[in-house]
Amino acid sequence: MVKTASLSLDRGRCKGCGLCMAFCPGEVLGIEKDLNDLGYYPIQLTSPDRCTGCGRCAAMCPDLVITVTREESA
Repeated sequence: MVKTASLSLDRGRCKGCGLCMAFCPGEVLGIEKDLNDLGYYPIQLTSPDRCTGCGRCAAMCPDLVITVTREESA
């Protein structure tokens, strides 16, 4: 059984606090170079292949901008 995970990010609501990056064991996230509409540098997915789907990033996000989806295939 193969387990895969994907993240979806709500760039427009992210304040770039970095909590998700600090708690991600796979170092999957980074900060964008462009501001969002709120005037913050939001997070971006930099290494999606290293995401294990642990959900720590989503659990730590105070603005609920991260959704983790886990899938299993045979």
